[in-house]
Amino acid sequence: MNHFITEISCQTITILGKTYTAEDARAISGKPSRLQILFHKQEGEESFLAHLTDFLAEWFNDSDTVKVHTSGSTGTPKELFVEKRRMMNSAMLTVSFLHLTRGDNALLCMPLQYIAGKMVVVRALVAGLNLIPVTPCGHPLQDMNQPLAFGALIPMQVYNSLQNPTERERLKNIRHLIIGGGAIDPDMEEALKTFPCDVWSTYGMTETLSHIALRKLNGPDASEWYTPFEHVTLSLSEEGTLIIDAPLVCPQQLITNDIIELNNAGQFRILGRKDNTINTGGIKVQIEQVESTLKPLLPFPFAITSAPDAKFGERIVLLIQHEGPFSEEEKQNIHRACQQLPIYWHPKQLIQVTSLPLTGTGKPDRAAAKRLAQAEKYE
Repeated sequence: MNHFITEISCQTITILGKTYTAEDARAISGKPSRLQILFHKQEGEESFLAHLTDFLAEWFNDSDTVKVHTSGSTGTPKELFVEKRRMMNSAMLTVSFLHLTRGDNALLCMPLQYIAGKMVVVRALVAGLNLIPVTPCGHPLQDMNQPLAFGALIPMQVYNSLQNPTERERLKNIRHLIIGGGAIDPDMEEALKTFPCDVWSTYGMTETLSHIALRKLNGPDASEWYTPFEHVTLSLSEEGTLIIDAPLVCPQQLITNDIIELNNAGQFRILGRKDNTINTGGIKVQIEQVESTLKPLLPFPFAITSAPDAKFGERIVLLIQHEGPFSEEEKQNIHRACQQLPIYWHPKQLIQVTSLPLTGTGKPDRAAAKRLAQAEKYE
């Protein structure tokens, strides 16, 4: 049974084995806190510990809310103010589900302007976890020598860790690994299946204060279905998108853009996003389905997007990341891959880019991809 501390003034934060009080973290009358003085950035140098202490100063101030930013994966990032009380509710749901206990080591390697990073800290605050901060990067386990009970990573960080034997072993030994912030590639899922510890894919968003559902990626309980937390009720809109009722973390019913399928057990799986639907010649094509089909056929990083088209309304556009001109063989391979798609899924335009647009959390930046396609001349 977890003993949670929900009175903010009574909370402490343990960082790298040393515990600090609310008084240590609180900034008063514009004066920096003891933690900010200890850990704040040097002149002209960004420090992740400085960002952490700034967030803790905000957490322990007199406001009932905290400022967060959405990732901007489908549009312009937004600034939101969310209730600390509901953030603690979310933290307790995760800690209870994963059976984390006081003193467990929790890896913090997410940017702190987004909800995912903030929620790792809040879980440590309410449950007494020992925070192990690592500056957000592609290889957060590179210098990790401590055993980890909990780690929250994005797919890109997991992918990089899988490529390095030492980091792969460290990844395998995280007792509870949750992966969020983007879709998990089938090859990655296959690589994680044999991991001895628990590996989970998360479902959530800024508005739900991190995840409200998990699905197991390994072991006998591995599934393609997400299981919602207790007190979360799901339903379908008329358009087939997910409706979330999660009063502990979100005051209003939330109608998402995720097209999903619900089963009789109250679980769901994601088919795509409504705003990732391309209407081309009257046929609705789901971007995620096209990408999933092309993934094993194309040897290059790529993304599917769309642009306005005089004849079809919208045309499907294939963005491919590639340095230098394509060889004739590469062109033929791309053509053969596209020919294996259903005829109405065929890209009508190919655009070569030096890098695919990503958000700050490593998700595909769909809005930026669409802008790229619209700006490119089409004949």
